[in-house]
Amino acid sequence: MNMSGDVRYYDVRHVKGQTTHIDIDNRVIESAGTSFFSTAVIRVLGPSGWGILTIDNYTSPEGKKFELLLKSAASLAHITTEPVTLADAPHGVLAVPPMKEDPRSVSLEEKTGILGEIESSARLPGIVNTRATYIERAEQVSFVDSSANEYSFEICRSGFNIMAVASREGIVQMGYERLHSIHGLNIRHQQKMGRLAGERALSLIDAKAAAGGTMDAILDPELAGVFAHEAVGHASEGDLVHEGNSVLSGKIGERIGSSLITIVDDPSLDEFGFDPVDAEGVRVGRTKIIDRGIIGSYLHNRETLASVGQGDAGHARAMPGEPPLVRMSNTFIEEGDSTLDEMLEGINRGIILYGSRGGQVDPGRGVFQFNAEYGFLIEKGEQKGMVRDVSLSGEILSTLHSIEMCGKERKMSQGYCGKGGQSVPVSDGAPYIMLRNAVVGGSGTE
Repeated sequence: MNMSGDVRYYDVRHVKGQTTHIDIDNRVIESAGTSFFSTAVIRVLGPSGWGILTIDNYTSPEGKKFELLLKSAASLAHITTEPVTLADAPHGVLAVPPMKEDPRSVSLEEKTGILGEIESSARLPGIVNTRATYIERAEQVSFVDSSANEYSFEICRSGFNIMAVASREGIVQMGYERLHSIHGLNIRHQQKMGRLAGERALSLIDAKAAAGGTMDAILDPELAGVFAHEAVGHASEGDLVHEGNSVLSGKIGERIGSSLITIVDDPSLDEFGFDPVDAEGVRVGRTKIIDRGIIGSYLHNRETLASVGQGDAGHARAMPGEPPLVRMSNTFIEEGDSTLDEMLEGINRGIILYGSRGGQVDPGRGVFQFNAEYGFLIEKGEQKGMVRDVSLSGEILSTLHSIEMCGKERKMSQGYCGKGGQSVPVSDGAPYIMLRNAVVGGSGTE
């Protein structure tokens, strides 16, 4: 298309592929099937803002048909009034890591049978409910823009969740495990994950409710990773910074935490949140949000980089058929030099928290509250009784300053992150970290 003076830029992102979903509830196969999709988003940047057109069953039209689609999007751009500027950014595509076993080469019947074995392994005595879910999504992505940037790639993600519920004398507790990957089929020989979920639920039945208070706390890699993602990662997203809804706004170059803490987002990392290129065709790479306690960068797409600056583009992500948003990918706290034993030795009275059961964060006010899956009391450097119904809350900045030790080994956990009605695959992680004077919530008594 020959761009007129009213069209400053356009791009087309086309995603087609297939999704397989299997759901087994108490040994009953609730659903098992594969669906196919082909959808495109056409964006045209007019005199002020965007005109965005979404097309289902897209078939890559050429010539005059393609020009008509661009003109339709351009007509929508004329009714937008908020001015948009795009920053220049480097382009380039990484290779997608090879899969050990392509899930699409395994029949739906076989995958259903394997998932059923995982679900059955969670059904230990005392378990009253089990549910296993398998999700597989293969995407063929193509992109072209008015600056002659063009790319295509194919990626397949798959994984499963297993939940077990235990009940005794009116007490109900849940154990939950998950495993997702970009490296191919990963449900073979995973019955141990089902047993672990069942055992966890049964252990929580016998655990005591945690007593709340201010105390020293150790966060395991999963919960520390959730803190990095939810409390810091979202607050670093350029659209929230631009809107004034981030506690990190205007703090580039300031010390906001302990010198032990470095937090990174890296779409190029070979993890579940991997993207070979972002949804605007921009090259992806490692961005240090916090570097040894000092905030160094925000996460951006081309639009927020132009409006806010002080960071890197390459963090635009989108579901098929949706426009790109500033999003995290693989977000983590870098390793330190302490061992878990050293952390425990430094605590006379405290708690160690494991896993995550969700929570909430307000990146504008800078406060958070996360629910741990379970914990163990710490007395004179040793882990003691198991506790349940325990949470961690506080202010983001004061919590970053309270980090006193950081472990040597980082572990990543996989999941999905929601924002603006879109859900994208992510990983987050950390080593064990130790906090002084953390605010721990619980309904129990001493």
